[in-house]
Amino acid sequence: MGMLSLGFFYSQLFITPSYPTRSFAGETIIVTGSNVGLGYEAARHFVRLGAAKLILAVRDPQAGEKAKQSIESSMKVSGICEVWQLDLASYDSVIAFSRRARELARLDVVVANASLATPQFEMIQGHERTVTVNVIGTMLLNLLLLPTMRRSAQLHPGTKPRLTTVVSETHGWTKFPERNSDSIFAALDDKAMANMQERYETSKLLQVLLLREMVRQAADDLVTINMVNPGFCHSTLTREHDLGVMFVMIQKLLARTTEVGSRTLVAGAEGGVESHGAYMTNGKVNNGALSAFVRSEEGMKIQTNIWLELIEILEAIEPGSTKIL
Repeated sequence: MGMLSLGFFYSQLFITPSYPTRSFAGETIIVTGSNVGLGYEAARHFVRLGAAKLILAVRDPQAGEKAKQSIESSMKVSGICEVWQLDLASYDSVIAFSRRARELARLDVVVANASLATPQFEMIQGHERTVTVNVIGTMLLNLLLLPTMRRSAQLHPGTKPRLTTVVSETHGWTKFPERNSDSIFAALDDKAMANMQERYETSKLLQVLLLREMVRQAADDLVTINMVNPGFCHSTLTREHDLGVMFVMIQKLLARTTEVGSRTLVAGAEGGVESHGAYMTNGKVNNGALSAFVRSEEGMKIQTNIWLELIEILEAIEPGSTKIL
């Protein structure tokens, strides 16, 4: 499943995603994990581009308030940002957040950006924490926000809401032996088998497969559903890792600034119909950049299997949550 490719180095060194200019005037936007890193910089862009309401969906409301003040004062606006609590490691929190979102008059953009990378194996809500946050919590949120976005599309003719999930090119770097197990989720929850050095990459692969299947299963395309790879950026993602000197040097040489990386999130939020069901990299639709595994027959088979497993998990958490497709 390949490691660093020449394409990766070329993108990092020679391609700069373009500076966002599309107006988001009148639009209501949710960005998860928006008090730091890529989410924070994307939120700043949305405010700069005229969003009417920007919801900072964050685990720690105090950190969210600081981010809100910083964004609004730097953009010389007030009353645009709202801080809503969302903890993807708690299914109750995800359900409460989506219920609160139902009250919104409209919902034009959701950027599901929050993710976890940790070398520590820990069970939370019945699953390994990375899987709980990046896969189950994120997919539950996406599914539960979909009806609000569809309703918004119907109430505001001429608008097409966009649901963008931040994935990663690292989805192609995992060996993912768990795919051969009878239950993939059960295998991921087995501490004896867990390769935590690859767990983040595996969770990103699962996101890619599940989002592709979500689009296949959707009854309509009132909402554009896409996924973006921001590339290798300066961010707080690796905060739980003990990084070696080598990584720090590579980061210095190759990493995009957080602001430049965030442009790819905004590109997803701008995505037109051509981005529906698609993988975007460097701010452009590019399904050819998906890993060979994702595009293979085996990948398609695993995609179907993992979706069936996820449905069972989500229906146990919130009955009816997968029927809304």
